[in-house]
Amino acid sequence: MRASDADRERVAQVLHNALSEGRITVNELEERLTTVYAAKLVGELKPVTADLPTSSAALEAAPTRALGFPDQRIGGHPGSPVSIGVMSGAVRKGSWVLPPQHTSFAFWGGAEIDLRQARFADRQCTITAVAIMGGITITVPDDINVDVTGIGFMGGFVLEDKSGAPPAPPTAPTVKINGLGFWGGVVVYRKPAQRSEPPQIEGA
Repeated sequence: MRASDADRERVAQVLHNALSEGRITVNELEERLTTVYAAKLVGELKPVTADLPTSSAALEAAPTRALGFPDQRIGGHPGSPVSIGVMSGAVRKGSWVLPPQHTSFAFWGGAEIDLRQARFADRQCTITAVAIMGGITITVPDDINVDVTGIGFMGGFVLEDKSGAPPAPPTAPTVKINGLGFWGGVVVYRKPAQRSEPPQIEGA
């Protein structure tokens, strides 16, 4: 039987508990988690905790859930890997698929990326945003995980949470945003998800 995200998360929790009890080391945890998140079948998960005390129920397949977010958002044909605004503007929003790696570059111009109606080619995607004497705005919905690690040099690279929502569950898509704001700015806005609007796609 194919393993679901819920199956993998339940086994991961068993491993975290084993770490807290001193049964495995941090290195063993990392190695086993790599196996867990790469597992395609439920049977591949069982050997990971074979030497640990756990209930068999934790390793059985999770009950079938009603389809819905976040699982349905992962997958699809990746959209453009770049958005470039040089003395002009670039927009990526509406119904599109964020590729595993997307690079956004703005020089004397601007770029806008909106993920509130987007899908994600992989569970983890990365956006590299570079703004030089320009600006890039990235809007992410509050039902995905976002990790912002960019650098501002004579500029800014900031995350502004305007949603007031708690962190998304670990099974939700994760978007890592890195890059540089040099005499320019990159602003990441976390806002409430809006998935009822009609899709629209603009590109430059």
